[in-house]
Amino acid sequence: GRGLRPDEEAIVLRTLLEQPRPAATARLVVRLWRALMAETARPVGVAVWGGTQALELAAARFPGSPLRLVQKPEDALSAARAPGAVGVLALDAATPWWLRLLAEPKLKVFAALPELAADGDAGALAVGDVPLEPSGGDDTFWVTDAGQSPAAIEEALGRDGLAGRLVSAAGGLKLFALAGYVQVEDARLARAPGRLSGVIGAAPSPFDL
Repeated sequence: GRGLRPDEEAIVLRTLLEQPRPAATARLVVRLWRALMAETARPVGVAVWGGTQALELAAARFPGSPLRLVQKPEDALSAARAPGAVGVLALDAATPWWLRLLAEPKLKVFAALPELAADGDAGALAVGDVPLEPSGGDDTFWVTDAGQSPAAIEEALGRDGLAGRLVSAAGGLKLFALAGYVQVEDARLARAPGRLSGVIGAAPSPFDL
């Protein structure tokens, strides 16, 4: 296979979803095309941390891939370092595992799950050594240790032309989704709140059905 290309896959799915069809069939279109694309781009294994819900999200996003539950987020990140492998990790208020990605130059967030906007906010993120390119509708994931409130941080980002929303917070650390594909070296991020901060990946925005 050619390996995972989240940007190309998102462009295909958006094009298909733009075609006129009954709303009830849109979810089926996504599920069928995910299965078709998995025939040429499927992880060799998916390590899942976060219990049954995270496992269900991983199965929907990576149909046909071998899934296994792991006991710690570190186990999922370790597994994701292997060529062709992926980690899917739940977001919770107790474990800021995503901060570790600042020290993992090869591992990046490349998908937010669920990928359908109708299914609610992100409950897990997919991580791997996957090439990232803009898809035309993306969210960039940025972490910070800034002590200000989420609203104050969002306001500071907004003054510099960045639209951000809080995704998760734990132990004084915060994970934001920035609208659009924001480069790691974007000068605006150097002026953003926090001493320990940075981009840990980007993912296509959830699909609207």
